[in-house]
Amino acid sequence: MTTISAHIDQPADAVVEVLVIGAGQSGLAIGQQLQQQGRTFLIVDAGGEVGHVWRSRWDSLTLFTAARYSGLPGLPFPGDPDSYPTKDAAAQYLRDYADTFGLPIRHNTRVTRVTRDGAGFTVHTDGETFRAALVVVATGPFQNPVIPSVAEAIGPHIPQLHSSAYRNPDQLPDGPVLVVGAANSGAQIAAELRRSRPVALSGGSATRSLPQRVLGRDLFWWLTRTGLISASGQSRLGRRFKDSGELVIGTSTKQLARTGVTMHPRVAAADTTTVTFADGTTTSPAAIVWATGYRSDYSFIDVTGAIDADGAPVHRRGVSPVPGLYFLGLPWQHTRGSALLGFVGDDAAHLDEHIAASPAFVPAR
Repeated sequence: MTTISAHIDQPADAVVEVLVIGAGQSGLAIGQQLQQQGRTFLIVDAGGEVGHVWRSRWDSLTLFTAARYSGLPGLPFPGDPDSYPTKDAAAQYLRDYADTFGLPIRHNTRVTRVTRDGAGFTVHTDGETFRAALVVVATGPFQNPVIPSVAEAIGPHIPQLHSSAYRNPDQLPDGPVLVVGAANSGAQIAAELRRSRPVALSGGSATRSLPQRVLGRDLFWWLTRTGLISASGQSRLGRRFKDSGELVIGTSTKQLARTGVTMHPRVAAADTTTVTFADGTTTSPAAIVWATGYRSDYSFIDVTGAIDADGAPVHRRGVSPVPGLYFLGLPWQHTRGSALLGFVGDDAAHLDEHIAASPAFVPAR
């Protein structure tokens, strides 16, 4: 029987056993695990609905994992298992997942600070305060879009936007476009823009391209069968996979070059009208799309020992040295699949085992 997700209004100073920060794929995966335990928990999220991050991506985005490799624990991704879901289908799947399991979610609730409170935690938000014995930070690694400082030298007559704000070619003026960043997002956006205008693509770091299908089978069939997708980042196989660089799936720079995309190395400098690359070549684009990634932000965690000097979480497979604090959905948290929709469930199950070993929480009276 399908139930309706408990998108709830929680009173101020609410007390729960586990507070999960983030209602994306990671937060939902651990929520389902906690529900099976019978724990009292609440998921809080800054967005207005489940799946809002997926819905905000560019219109033509599709997953590079087939549907059979894109499901969370307990609910397969619907439709043809060999199809590649759209971003809207992914968003709807997450919403259906929350509804199917009736997960308690408080939307429009941005966490501003997490502090230690005796044996537990106080979670401050922009509206309420929550107390919890355990906290799972499932916000993912993609909080703040990054645009290099060189962009500041470019004149205002050249529109610039980050890939997080890109939706479709109609946003951009006619004329040549420079896409900066040749990982998955940059490659896919460049391929789409090339159909309607000249495109130059700048890649600043080495990437490795793999086709979406190999010998008639989905790439992730091979990654699963060979054990690459489940190899620990600490293992010899995992270290080799991790050290081989960014993995670009389905769209290679060689393919883009054959379709007429002009390839350049990293951006080295810019002035009002011209962008200069590391090899001295230049371009004068009509618009620029910065597919230059994100910077994580865990500054809201005000707990000694939780974050290192570089602002990154301190953890061992998501388990913080701070008792009762956990992280989920980080790239290479344990394996290559740790931050992927269809594979985050493995790390969620690992954290669930740790949480299950915690004593039952009895709130102070």
